[in-house]
Amino acid sequence: MAGEAQPDCLFCKIAAGEIPAQVVRETDTTVAFRDIAPKAPTHVLVIPRAHYPDAGELAAGDPRAAAAVLHEAALVAEQEGVAGTGYRIIFNTGEGAGQTVFHAHAHVLGGRDLHQLV
Repeated sequence: MAGEAQPDCLFCKIAAGEIPAQVVRETDTTVAFRDIAPKAPTHVLVIPRAHYPDAGELAAGDPRAAAAVLHEAALVAEQEGVAGTGYRIIFNTGEGAGQTVFHAHAHVLGGRDLHQLV
């Protein structure tokens, strides 16, 4: 069920502290951690603690949690020192878009010219 932790979800396990991750920020509703296969010098994932399979379901099911993810993404960019030079917030939604973990998450990318990064 959307919103409830899923026992087989990697990101639910990270949010619960069952699997280690390099956490950079944490709130009651979100967790931000470094991507294990970074595509830019700064590549941090921001997830809601509640389980929603993708960004669309997160926005429909819990708009406040969706807003919290975006808010935390901006704070991550500031904390990581990329807010002034520019950064991207990317939500991959669905397999065809490159989503590999089906727990809604935002990628915060920065630290270099991102014109060529899709």
